[in-house]
Amino acid sequence: MTGSADSPGTLVLAGTPIGDVADAPPRLAAELESADVVAAEDTRRLRRLTQALGVQVGGRVVSYFEGNETARTPELVEALVGGARVLLVTDAGMPSVSDPGYRLVAAAVERDIKVTAVPGPSAVLTALALSGLPVDRFCFEGFLPRKAGERLSRLKEVAEDRRTLVYFEAPHRIDDTLAAMAEAFGDERRAAVCRELTKTYEEVKRGSLAELAAWAADGVRGEITVVVEGAPEKSAAELGPEELVRRVLVREEAGERRKEAIAAVAAEAGLPKREVFDAVVAAKNAARSGPSEGKGLS
Repeated sequence: MTGSADSPGTLVLAGTPIGDVADAPPRLAAELESADVVAAEDTRRLRRLTQALGVQVGGRVVSYFEGNETARTPELVEALVGGARVLLVTDAGMPSVSDPGYRLVAAAVERDIKVTAVPGPSAVLTALALSGLPVDRFCFEGFLPRKAGERLSRLKEVAEDRRTLVYFEAPHRIDDTLAAMAEAFGDERRAAVCRELTKTYEEVKRGSLAELAAWAADGVRGEITVVVEGAPEKSAAELGPEELVRRVLVREEAGERRKEAIAAVAAEAGLPKREVFDAVVAAKNAARSGPSEGKGLS
């Protein structure tokens, strides 16, 4: 090992190509050759990757996947405590991002072990860039639940989120997922289905959720990332008293005085300050006269 018990090792999270092996970061080859332990989601895919890169793994190779992640994490932590340099790679993209890694990182951090990364290709960022949708604010939602009811419920939770949303999905579920998205977000919400990114048959299909759901009904193959437009800003006419009060509360919790918060909310909604003020007073009076439920106006 490269270190000692008095000098803990380092955990290295390395991004791997999501398709084209030429996208491998230059540092990846050096880390594969020098690491004491290489923890791989699939050792066979690791072997194919090293052959394509023309490198030899210098240390011990162990499997580290969803099925053994909990059991193997303590073993890897002990190696790190003993001074080893442990390299973690997953099948494609960045470890921990809908891939094994989070448990090991959390355990290493708890033991005050250094964690670093070799940045690499990301399906999330690649899909965002290619989608043609706003990317100034986005939220990665990973994989949706497999059961239809749970999936729809999860989607409805973010139906009013104004950020662009990014999801991973399996090809055999993409038609049901797009139909559920159309139901939760509305048929006309824009989206992009990105499949086989950086591979030979890369395709980005853009359109409304209704259009994409109809397209996917015939079957879609490959690894898929879905990017969905955020909810549109509501017009002043659509903003009810509860939403106005909520916005005032958000600003107050951020440190603004109530008077300034009311003025700011009125300005962004295009409403008279008196209308927002009246909504706040009504909510305050209702809170005083009824049972208290969580944080509110006082």
